[in-house]
Amino acid sequence: MKPQTFELLRYTDISGVSGTGVVAEGCVFTDGSVALRWHGANPSTAVWPDLDSILAVHGHHGATVVRWLDVSEMEPVPGTDLLPGEVAHILATGRYTHHHPPAVASA
Repeated sequence: MKPQTFELLRYTDISGVSGTGVVAEGCVFTDGSVALRWHGANPSTAVWPDLDSILAVHGHHGATVVRWLDVSEMEPVPGTDLLPGEVAHILATGRYTHHHPPAVASA
């Protein structure tokens, strides 16, 4: 197994700081720890114990989600070889991390 790369995709900028779209990129190492690099005017890098910790702080209840990169290189799960890489990853980890944008109420 090798590290898996991802982007943080923000649909709504609740804090008014990071903007929307791809706001950070990261890597999940084989032990579960994560390196995260923020984009923008004041870029920074942080190391987290796991992806769930990042989403607890920066996920903003679904306004920011993980978009996996290199999904074709993720570890296969027996019986999932005909499924797209991200579906196989969900089955392997039990973690669904890419959500559709939250519904926005209109007046």
